[in-house]
Formats: sequence, C-alpha cells, structure tokens
Amino acid sequence: MGLFERDTEIYRDRDALREDYQPEELVGRDDELATYRTALQPVINGEQPNNVFLYGKTGVGKTAATRYLLTHLEADAAQYDDINLTVVTMNCDGLTSSYQIATRLVNEFRDEGSRISTTGYPRASVYEMLWTELDDCGGTVLVVLDEVDHVEDDSILYQLPRARANDNLSEAKIGIIGISNDFSFREDLSPKVRSSLCEQEIHFPAYDASDLQMILEQRVSVAFHEDVLEPGVIPLCAAYGAKDAGDARQSIDLLMKAGDLARDEDTQTVTEDHVERGRRELERGRIKEGITGLTQHGHLVLYALLTLDLEGEAPVRSRDVRPRYTRFTEMADRDPLVPRRMRDHLSELAMLGIVSVTERNEGRRGGTYREYAIDMDVDLLLDAIEDTVREVGIHQSVKRFLVDDELDHGDTDLSDFAPESR
Repeated sequence: MGLFERDTEIYRDRDALREDYQPEELVGRDDELATYRTALQPVINGEQPNNVFLYGKTGVGKTAATRYLLTHLEADAAQYDDINLTVVTMNCDGLTSSYQIATRLVNEFRDEGSRISTTGYPRASVYEMLWTELDDCGGTVLVVLDEVDHVEDDSILYQLPRARANDNLSEAKIGIIGISNDFSFREDLSPKVRSSLCEQEIHFPAYDASDLQMILEQRVSVAFHEDVLEPGVIPLCAAYGAKDAGDARQSIDLLMKAGDLARDEDTQTVTEDHVERGRRELERGRIKEGITGLTQHGHLVLYALLTLDLEGEAPVRSRDVRPRYTRFTEMADRDPLVPRRMRDHLSELAMLGIVSVTERNEGRRGGTYREYAIDMDVDLLLDAIEDTVREVGIHQSVKRFLVDDELDHGDTDLSDFAPESR
C-alpha cells in the first residue's frame, strides 16, 4: 500500500468549492443578470458595445456574473458569421497606471516573442501600438478590467471608449466592462471620462442569508456526497456569510474548511462543530495576514490599545492611547510617531475590522471625537503580534492569555514598571 491513498468519503468534487469553479447556473442574482444581459445585447446585434460598470462589495457575484455571461455571450456569438468577438480580461490589482494597463493590453494581442516591456516607451507610442493591435484584431473587443479602482489615473478609461470617435480605430469596436469594490470610484473620475464611459451601471447588493443558502446548496450538490452534511451546516455557513457583509466567497470557503476538517478527522459527516472550528481557523488566518501587513508602529499601537482594553479602559480616545504607545515604543527602542500618524494607524486597524470606532459628540464644549476598542479575539491578536510582544515585553493585562505560551519564558514583565500617567 502506498503512502498516499485517495479518500472519497466526504467530497465528490472538492474543486466545486474553489473560486474558479463556474456553475452551470448563477443563483441569487436574477435581477442583476437580467440588467447585465440587456447591456451586452448590442454585441449580438453587431452594434457598438455598451460600456458597463459593476459596483459592489467583495464576494457579491460581480466577477462570477461577468464570467458566466461572457462565457454564454462568446458561445452564442460564435453562431453568427458576421460577429467576431474577442474578450480580454485583466485584473488591475497591482497595476496603478493607465500606461501599465495599455502595455498589458498590447501584449495580450502579441505572441511571446514580440511583447513589449512595461517601461521605457512614451505613452503615446504605447497607445499607437494598442490601436494597431486592436484594429488588426477587428470585430468587437470587450475589455474587462476587474478591480479597476486600483488604477490611479483615468487616461485609459477615456482613450478606449473614444478611440473610434478620435479616428484611432476603424475596424474594431471597443467596449469596457469595469468591476469595482469602491462605490465612490465613479465620482473620482474626471467629468469628461464619466460622460463618455459610464453608459450602464449595475449595483450588486450584499447577499442575504437566503441567497447564500441557495448558492451553498448548489455547490454542495456537486461537491459533497449525499447525506454527508448535517442539516444545520448550510444555514450556519450562510448565516456567517451574511454577517460578514454578504460575502459568498467567505461562506463557500467556510464550507470547504469544515469539509476539510471532517476529512482530516476521518469522520463520516460534516457537523456544525466543524463549521465553528473552521470559522475560527479562517478568521485567525485573515487576521494574521492583515496584521502582518501593518508596520511595526501599527503593531505597537494595537498592543497599546489591547492592554488598555483588557484593563477595562476602552472605549478610549487616541490621546489616552498615546502614553502607553509611547512607552511601548521606548521599550522596543523606537521613536514614537506624531499623534496624527498614530491616529492613522488606529483608523487602519478599524478598516481591518480589528478595532471598533465610536463617534462621540460632546456638543459645543467637548466637540466631536472618536473612541476605540478591540473588536477581535484576544488570543488571535496576541498570536499575530507575537514578535512585538516579545520585543516590548509582556504587559500584566495579557499574562493570563500567555500562561502556557513560549512568550511567557524569560521576557520582560511590563507590570514591573511604574504605570504611565494617562
């Protein structure tokens, strides 16, 4: 018998839970799909395509709907001899300029031996190359720009829709499909771009629990064997997804994590306990990833706020966080940031969902200010800032969480120091 054996007790097709899986039918988005389909109809009619922009939070089906409809559009367009449809899809994460988008588009139409570098050309020259490639391609070209809000200038969003009007193109008809998580993206565009670009906008609201349950049931029918899931598993995964901003991806990831735990334990069924434990593991990973991306000063601000929270001082104003933060920077042999920059780190922690913010208004006398509190499991946070705790020392308030932890061996105990004035 080999070292590895195939297990088939839980999953029928685990890949049906992966992000790149394309279901035969998209559920929970009937209204949005109908609007989107209408916006794409000019392609089949052989007309100039519409520009379509999709807005909505992460995990609400924008990319999935685009992939689903464009797959059908390409298949249906192939039935017409007079339609030559080309779809180019590009994720703009990591691309910050129209120049980078334009060079990537040029290379999409070229074979490997004749592609251009992403630097070193005048922008006008890159656009000339792009017009040549598009006209050589001809027909209808749909350019899908996923996460388009990452692009900091809107030149490409002006140039592409107006290419025919400006006599840059004679053979190709261009349509842009922009996908954005940022609802304010349109307002940040220049007026000339807005007027020529946004012909059709489609907003994708967050999924509710019943939508998510339909999505999960569809995936479960493909991914798992019958009767493997306990009755409460799908509703629980859907409820957590609805709580997490209606994110279908998080619900599906949670279901897959629960299935993996059941498989690893060699059990016959996936239970609600697997879901709960899976959620804790996924949350730990997300938090650690988010906190790892912070600077060391972000970690020091978080550690200061965490200790104040554990002492019962939160919600607390930034001015009351500052003395402890300053003390911790001294312990870590760092120079403290100015108050404004320290507040920026508190705001960043709030954006990550690690810290909650409460707005206070004391009227004319006290003015408006913010108070901060920890909004996350203490064990998860301490695990994520382990290096900072080790460098600064163990504050008395966190000792009970580290009794059996390796951090609690030979490190400085901050309770030995005189308390800072606040």
